[in-house]
Formats: sequence, C-alpha cells, structure tokens
Amino acid sequence: MSSRLRVFLANLGRHTRTFPLVTPPVGLLALAAYLREHLPVDVRIINQRLENCPVEEVVRRARDFEADVVGFSCFTTSSHFLPAAVSQARAALPNALIMVGGPHASSAKAHVLNECEAHVVVPGEGELITTAVLQRYMEGTRDFSDIPGLIWRDKNGDITINPGLVPQVEELDTLPMPAWDLIDLPAYWRKQSIAPIYRRRYASLVSSRGCPYQCIWCHKIFRKAIRTHSPERVVEEIAWLMKTYSINDFEFLDDNFNFYPKRVLAIHDLIKERNLKTRVCFPTGLRSDLLTHEVIDALVSFGMYQASFALETASPRLQKYTCKNLNIAKLLEAGAYATAKHVYCNVFCMLGFPTETEEEIQLTIDTACASPFHTASFYTVTPFPGTPLYDMVAQTHPEKLSRLRYNDMDFSGMRVNLTELPDEVLFTYQRHAMHKFYSNPKRIYRLLRSHPQSWMLPAFVPIFLYRATKGLIPTKREWARSSVSALDYTRK
Repeated sequence: MSSRLRVFLANLGRHTRTFPLVTPPVGLLALAAYLREHLPVDVRIINQRLENCPVEEVVRRARDFEADVVGFSCFTTSSHFLPAAVSQARAALPNALIMVGGPHASSAKAHVLNECEAHVVVPGEGELITTAVLQRYMEGTRDFSDIPGLIWRDKNGDITINPGLVPQVEELDTLPMPAWDLIDLPAYWRKQSIAPIYRRRYASLVSSRGCPYQCIWCHKIFRKAIRTHSPERVVEEIAWLMKTYSINDFEFLDDNFNFYPKRVLAIHDLIKERNLKTRVCFPTGLRSDLLTHEVIDALVSFGMYQASFALETASPRLQKYTCKNLNIAKLLEAGAYATAKHVYCNVFCMLGFPTETEEEIQLTIDTACASPFHTASFYTVTPFPGTPLYDMVAQTHPEKLSRLRYNDMDFSGMRVNLTELPDEVLFTYQRHAMHKFYSNPKRIYRLLRSHPQSWMLPAFVPIFLYRATKGLIPTKREWARSSVSALDYTRK
C-alpha cells in the first residue's frame, strides 16, 4: 500500500423514465472533502444514477483507479445492485477494503452483510467513523473493534456489531466545503433533479442534518435531533458556487430547513447584504406548519420559486398515530400564501397507513384536491427497514412485508397495502386521486401559468400515466428481479 490511500466512492442506482431523478451525491462529496482534509488520500467518485452505466463499469473504474478502499452508497430501492457490485469489486481488487454506507446501510445495518460480501458497514453519518476505519486500515490492521457503532467482519468472517453510537460532527461549520471538484456538476444540469424542474444550472445544498420530529416512516441516519450550518457558512457556500460555476439556482435537500425561523431570516439578510441574486427551491425539507408569512416572505425575497408541502394525511387521527402531528390548517394557509406569491407548490400525500379507513383516504384526497397547490404526489405508504413503521408491520402483519420488493421502485409505485382494505380498493383510490386532482381545468391553467418551465410539462406525462394506471400487484418480471422481500430484513 502506498503512503497515499486511494479511495473509490460509488453511488449505486439507475434512473428510469418513471423515476428519472438524478442529483449530485452531496453525502459522498461531504465525506470525500472530510477524508482529504484529515488523511493522505486520493478520492474518486462515480454516480451510477447519473451515467446509468452497468455495475461492471463501476467496478472497472474502481479497478483502473487501483483503489485501496471501495465504498458503495445506495438507497434501499437500489440495494439490489450491492451483491454484484461488492462481489465483482472483491474479485477485481482482492486486497481492497470494501465498505457500504449511505441510507440503505443506515437502515438495514447488519443485514447488509447478509446481502453482500462487504467487509464493513457504516450506519449513519460517515465522516468520523469512516476516517477512523481508514486510519486503522492504513496502520495495517483490519481490527475495528474499538470504533463505536461500526458493523464489520472479523478475521473469521463473523459479523460484529460494535457497541455505542456512531459519532457525529456536532459543529457542522467545522466541516470543509463539499468536494465539488470530484464531480462534473454541469452533467447534472442535463438531468431531472429532485425538484420538478428540468435542465437548469443548479447545485444541491444541505444546510442542516437531522430532524427532531418522530414520524414513524422516517429514517434515522442523523438521529432525531437537528444540527445546522450557520447562516454565514450557508451563504459562503452559495457565493462560492455562484463564482466557481456561474450559477444562481440552488435546491435545498435538508430534512427540516426552516426549523429555526431566525436562521432563515438571517440567511435572507446575508444574501441581501452581499447582493447575491439567487433562485432557490425546496423539493423537500420544509416543515409546512412552521412557515409563517414572515418566513415565506424572506424565502421569496431571496428567490424561492418552488416548494413542496408534506401533508401526508389529512386525518387528525392518523397525524397522531404516525407521530407527525402536523397542524393541517396551518399547512393549507401557508400553501395559499406561497402560491399567492407565485411560488410553484407541490403537496405530498401518503395513502395506505395501517388502520387507515376509506373515509380517511378520501379525506386526504379531498383535502389535496381542494387545496391551492399546483401539483400533488400520492405515494404508497412503504415501511423501510430501521423505521418504527417497519417494526410495527413486522410485528402485526409480517405477511405484508413478504410481498414487498424495494427494487428500483418509485415510492408511489410500491406494491404494498398496510391497511385492512382489499388491494383493489386502496390502489383504486390512489389512481382516482391522480385523476381527480389533475382533472380540474382551473388547476391545469394555474399550473401552466406558474410552472417555471411550462414548456417542459409534456416530459412529465410518462410519470403521470404510470402513477395513474399502474397495476395492483407486481408483475412476474418485478417478482423475478429479486428473491429478497422486505420480510427478509427481519428474518436475518
């Protein structure tokens, strides 16, 4: 091994016509920047979702880089790529350390090592724990027993789960700027980002980590607390990206950007003070019932042109049952105010919670259809490993998990029914919701008038048709794509 460690990081997954989203791998960029600051490493990054290349190509590039360490990151919906990627990486680079991190590793944890032949799993925030692993590795050992929270194979191949919590960076401003130089940012401008806006010059930003709310379907990558970058650091990164890439468009991917209203106002003041002409969107990450007129005015003032509002369910009972505890009236009022300010707004809805009744499903649909929002997404409630919802379903209705496959699925297309209603009832309601919401001529007019790229709306037709007409059960092809069901995360 040379004095400088060669670290290859890959984000696994493919994009499709019905789930085309591609975004810069900001988590890997943050990790790479931290590793470069603290260790003698050379880092290479590939985003399979961007290039839509086969696993073989990902591994070939790792081999050509002569990587000492190969790290794979993926969502659970892309985790079926892991076994082949890890197996081929081990064959191509037999002396390399193979690590798995990211959202899937953080939720599935030790099960990842049942799925694939990786050496190490990093659950949760990656900077401190990955640095500790690489330091041990550079010292010539693969004994990681003293690293809290790490999951790894010992010399006998047995899976070891270290006690303790994965360490986190408490002061986010101590982190270096993400390693933007390691990706071709303009390549992302030709793809569909998380925001429903096509082909624009933008960058993705994460200005905070974590969320204090306890929604039962949500991940715990950063645990249930919130840490933030200072307003000064947020604006510093914006200004640097504007100067370096000649862009002014930014999408924030926080879990809860507006939890501290004073921070939002301070960011606004600094942007105005520096005379930065920004455009911003929030495809995720706004807690809607915390959006006061003052906060919305500040967001609009520094360029907010798109925002998503997470209603999830209009049932007060289910709001309590799911621990979201959203003030629905405040969300609707904030949405009305934002759309009046010419912000293009989407509303997220979830259908199919355990114990949900037909009346509650219809209430959510009616509330969305009567709302001022331009677009709506009606997702299927899906239990992911590591969430309270998953544990609840595994206990009460494990047979429902045996039918669920995560492979490459859009969240609205998950074939799982957690209610006591027949499948045809739940999924008919879901299709009906799409038809009812978009059959309103006034809404279509407002959508055409307010969408930042109304001429690109035909590109969304395949997605709409898929969500409005999808089948009730998996096809034989979908079942054949994986022998692993959601239930397997409980069995192993």
